[in-house]
Amino acid sequence: MPISSPAGESSEHTSAGQPTAEGSDVAGTPEQRRTTVVGDLVRGALIGTVETVPGVSGGTVALVVGIYTQLIESASHVVSAGRRLITGPERLVGMRHHLTAVRWKLVIPVLIGMALAVFTIAGPMADAVENHPEATRAAFFGMVLASIAVPLRMALHVPDAQGTGKGRTWSLRALSWRHLAAGLVAAGATFWLVSVPPAAVEATPVTIVPAAAVAVSALLLPGLSGSFLLLTFGLYEPTLRAVEERDLGYLALFAAGMVIGVIVLVKLLQWLLEHRHRITMVVLAGVMLGALRTLWPWQDEDRGLRAASGDLLPILGLAAAGFAVVTVLVILDARMVAKQERQGQGV
Repeated sequence: MPISSPAGESSEHTSAGQPTAEGSDVAGTPEQRRTTVVGDLVRGALIGTVETVPGVSGGTVALVVGIYTQLIESASHVVSAGRRLITGPERLVGMRHHLTAVRWKLVIPVLIGMALAVFTIAGPMADAVENHPEATRAAFFGMVLASIAVPLRMALHVPDAQGTGKGRTWSLRALSWRHLAAGLVAAGATFWLVSVPPAAVEATPVTIVPAAAVAVSALLLPGLSGSFLLLTFGLYEPTLRAVEERDLGYLALFAAGMVIGVIVLVKLLQWLLEHRHRITMVVLAGVMLGALRTLWPWQDEDRGLRAASGDLLPILGLAAAGFAVVTVLVILDARMVAKQERQGQGV
């Protein structure tokens, strides 16, 4: 539903329920589901947990559990609130307008869940990645592979005759050659990006702030891993150590970089989700596909890919288990949304 803006600012939203033709970029989006506080705490904990694993994106989890668009919209309103407070017009009125549009009942539990997970699981997860790299990567390879179905399903969604997200119709005709080309380019570019060997960088303000800005951008983009990019910059272990040791100076610099990254990217993402939803979902699917390279179980220290070796059965079993877990979550999520839609229609 469009939100009216104070004087001096046009609405930053478009209706998600406008009729669109197959093949167009603005896909009909299903009605957003109702969530519970406990459920959102768990969702936040899942996002925070995977963000400590190089190669896995918290944005991917947000997509799978169905809160990605809501989080981007809320982050966009927070950014707009800060901008209105600084630049005006009607600073306080404009700021309040945007802050009241934030989905605080969703955002606060998710942030709490993320923080709890990061501060309690960061150490053990780092140990698992270091001591059992093949097993850890295999499990998450299966999870991310299954997760690619989520943005693809969103891209293939076609609105009903009334232009709403209800009815859940999917069609391959929704995609054109340019959608497919964009997805392939995104996959290739991501594959190349994550092939770059890790660098040795000293943790200074000059390196921490920009690295954090790029890492949080990866958090906002399903498929790209903030932890993996920190590993590329040589700041993954220093960052985890700062979290464990409560190094407030380091964490303050990192937080400043995160704020910069959010301000730069979140408004662009919101616009793309509203006005170029279909091609955005295809590109995100391509990014996730290309990023699977980071999770190939058999790699050398410089990220070179090796052929499968050793006892394959446990590795394949973990990959299959990861795939199955995400598949079950996606199916349950689809059924939950369908049930809420039926209840909303009084069926």
